[in-house]
Amino acid sequence: MGLTKTEIFTEQQNKIAVFAKAFAHPARVAILQQLFSTDSCICGDLVEEIGLAQPTISQHLKELKNLGLIQGNIEGTSVCYCINKENWSEMKSIITQFLDQDINGTNLNCC
Repeated sequence: MGLTKTEIFTEQQNKIAVFAKAFAHPARVAILQQLFSTDSCICGDLVEEIGLAQPTISQHLKELKNLGLIQGNIEGTSVCYCINKENWSEMKSIITQFLDQDINGTNLNCC
């Protein structure tokens, strides 16, 4: 299997790719939406709200946590999750800069 060669790309390019991975699966998008809609930590309601099996939800939560977009706190026998606001703000800034490239673009009349 080949290397991803992430070292040949800028830090910002790598961050954009990492953040984009969070949106690469609709279950992760649904989890993020649910976390935002409750505006508090969620401990076990995601399985019922999203309708996927617990192991599937856990895998997506793990991925979102590894990406740094959510954080988990242990409360009793369960882990409660919420949005990592600092990392979410950083992601918004980086993605906005990337998406707004067309605003100041000079070659918009190409093709």
